[in-house]
This record gives sequence, structure tokens and C-alpha cells, in this order.
Amino acid sequence: MADTILMLAGVLIFLSILFSVLRLILGRTVVDRVVAIDTLTVISLSLVALYAHLSGRFVYLDVALVYGLLSFLAVLAVARFLERGR
Repeated sequence: MADTILMLAGVLIFLSILFSVLRLILGRTVVDRVVAIDTLTVISLSLVALYAHLSGRFVYLDVALVYGLLSFLAVLAVARFLERGR
């Protein structure tokens, strides 16, 4: 049962990657593309967490935490840059 749930989670993660990449390619504005990149970082965080669970090495959760904080700061910097650019 747990293996089925983990496999379903992996499939859903990869489907969400596909849809986010489509949004990145088809996004009409810069804001759409920034949101798509931020969504891809959140998806990659969930992929790292899933891999940490499957491999049994929970040190990857620390990596995911740092990556999430850096991603948040990067999105704030881009948002501030876009706000001043208009």
C-alpha cells in the first residue's frame, strides 16, 4: 500500500513538472514565468523530500530546507526588481 502511494506521488510530481514547464514556455508575461519557476522549485523540493524518504537518508531534508529558503529569497529579489522596473 505504501509503495503504491509513493509511486502515485512520484507520478503526480512529474505531471506537475510537465505543467509548470508548459506555463514557463507559454507564459505571456514575466510574472507568469517567475511564478512558473517558483512552482518548479517547490516541486523540486517535494522531489528531494520523496527521494530522502525512499533512500532513507534524511540529510537531504536539510538540503531541501536550505534550497527552499534560498528560493524564497530569490523570488523576493525578483519581485522587488520587477516592481521597480515598471
